[in-house]
Amino acid sequence: MLFAYRALDADGHERSGSVEALSQDVAVATLQRRNLIVSSIEPLVANKGLTANLDLFKHVSNKEIVILSRQIATLFEAQVSALRIFRLLASEVDNKYLGEIMGQVADDLQGGSPISKALARHPKVFTPFYVNMVRSGEESGKLSETFGYLADYLDRTYEVMSKAQNALIYPAFVIGVFFVVMALMMTVVIPKISVILLDSGEAIPMYTQVVIWISQFLVKFGFLIIIAMIVGAFVAYRMMQTEQGKLFFDSFKLDIPYVGDLYSKLYLSRIADNFATMLVSGVPPVEAVEITASVVGSKTFEDLLREAAEEVKGGVPISDALGKHPEIPGIMVAMIRVGEETGELGNILNTLGKFYRREVSNSVDTLVGLIEPLMIVFLGLGVGTLLASVMIPIYNLAGAIN
Repeated sequence: MLFAYRALDADGHERSGSVEALSQDVAVATLQRRNLIVSSIEPLVANKGLTANLDLFKHVSNKEIVILSRQIATLFEAQVSALRIFRLLASEVDNKYLGEIMGQVADDLQGGSPISKALARHPKVFTPFYVNMVRSGEESGKLSETFGYLADYLDRTYEVMSKAQNALIYPAFVIGVFFVVMALMMTVVIPKISVILLDSGEAIPMYTQVVIWISQFLVKFGFLIIIAMIVGAFVAYRMMQTEQGKLFFDSFKLDIPYVGDLYSKLYLSRIADNFATMLVSGVPPVEAVEITASVVGSKTFEDLLREAAEEVKGGVPISDALGKHPEIPGIMVAMIRVGEETGELGNILNTLGKFYRREVSNSVDTLVGLIEPLMIVFLGLGVGTLLASVMIPIYNLAGAIN
């Protein structure tokens, strides 16, 4: 159960926030262990529905997590205490939602909780990968280096993802506008012109008849088509929440020509980078494989990594466990095997991560280079066909009148 509280700290400053506990007495005891004098406390059960709805509008971007990790690493290097770091960040970050989370983390630290456990209470912001990296840093006493590794990793991931997304914004916008304009033409302009052509009594070419038929269909059933599209999108979204649906859509995405290859390279880059970052930070290999499976972002690759993790637990080398899956390229398996034999697995994976990031970047550039001419041809054919189907009958009608 979640309780909202107001209290005074040892310096007499007023504190407010929320604490999770089995009962109100346990919540008060938890706050007292944090050296807080509780002035008021009440359960938040009644407002749970409203809070859940408001949470939909609360978001922390990857860029903000990168900046946050950089700041934490810098402050640790300056020998600032963990509690003071998170109190400072709670008051300084621009995102109010992230500031609230930093305040709650600081409260947990004041109550004696480890940093990793305090961060784990906010899974929407801090992934299992992030939490386990911090836990490894706590165990090794290298928190400043760990947050530095995290910032570098998140920065690389953000760069690759943002490039892929930004490259597709312009084509998506142009194609979206094209379909909107075509829909308006077919439902507003073509019906008026078709009346003139049909009333003229002249023979109408077949392609013009097809355009008129499509226009009439959209006018009559356009509203139903929009409803069907909304329902279809909702059903697809619900299916994607299920394990079978995730696997189906993920497999379909990977089977799309060229685009599937781009996604595959993106996931391989993420696997190599995650794995390398955790190994360098001292996370055990089996745990690194399991954590990578939970954050890779692909159901197909997640399943094969979990299977590989189970085999590694049984004593099978990582290269052999991954080599059984066709989704993992042979070159990657071979390099991992070399890393295992030489004891340089972390460096080998880091090299693989750089290689696949470069491949993703080149694939995005190539894809954009292909999309632009294809888009021009597609738009030209669409507009040209529509104009020809309308202008040629009008030209013939004008010639017949003359």
